[in-house]
Amino acid sequence: MKKIVTLFVLSILNINIIQAQSKKKKDRNAIKEMCGCFEVTFNFAETFQYSNDSLYKPSKTKTDKGLEWAQLVVDEKNKISIQHLLQVGSPGKPYIVKHWRQDWLFENTDFYMYNGDNNWLFVEKPRATIKNQWTQKVYQVDDSPRYEGSGTWVHVDGKSYWENTTDAPLPRREYTKRSDYNVTVRGNRHEITNFGWIHDQDNLKVVRETGKEDIIIASEKGYNVYKKVANSRCKGASDWWQKHQEKWANVREKWSEVYGRHTDLSLEAKVDNKVLYKYLFTDEMTEEEEINEIIESFVKK
Repeated sequence: MKKIVTLFVLSILNINIIQAQSKKKKDRNAIKEMCGCFEVTFNFAETFQYSNDSLYKPSKTKTDKGLEWAQLVVDEKNKISIQHLLQVGSPGKPYIVKHWRQDWLFENTDFYMYNGDNNWLFVEKPRATIKNQWTQKVYQVDDSPRYEGSGTWVHVDGKSYWENTTDAPLPRREYTKRSDYNVTVRGNRHEITNFGWIHDQDNLKVVRETGKEDIIIASEKGYNVYKKVANSRCKGASDWWQKHQEKWANVREKWSEVYGRHTDLSLEAKVDNKVLYKYLFTDEMTEEEEINEIIESFVKK
């Protein structure tokens, strides 16, 4: 009888392992569906206002379009990295802009959580709280940190989606225009569709000061639609990446060393009155030593 029970338990364990492996495979396939060439429509609008300031002016509704190449950079068992590149101008002579990057890590425990004013707090989460989850780590155009959060990919009723809410810096469309808030609480939903994928956002604009409760001044809706098109349309961006990937591998390597220190991180907004991406985007900056030096100069001691 004891032998039968043991075999039964082992059988159940094997079934659970197989199901977990199948689920993880679905997760990985969903993430990699975000690779390729996409026509993107960006839509953002303030939906509710909470500010007590009678002179408060909401951000203008923003709609924009672009062609974006999402390059698979790393494809490992527990890590998938996707680099986004904007392609603008004529197809015959396109101009390429290095855009954001997203890394997906399975059952990751190490987080850099944004806390306002170019500061990130290092948090190590218990493994039990991130079981079967994927962390999405989003990086700036210069591969410095932006925001990250963990969640479970859900595959149900023919849908595949991932959701998380986390703190983030102001988006690029805002930080040069707005100084009345310093944290965006981002509600992110990535959903894979039959035409590509959707980045659905429900965001809060927050004022955060040490020792005080957060103040929400407005809500915002974001709805970015990525419609997959032929990869040949993004050939300019793909070719650009092949030419420049070694340089950006060196940039990522330096940032990995910084993140690997596992301490709170504060970054300078400018060094010698110049932001980091303007240093790194110059064609002249290619040497690993020079790249390491300029990135380190932005890390506050």
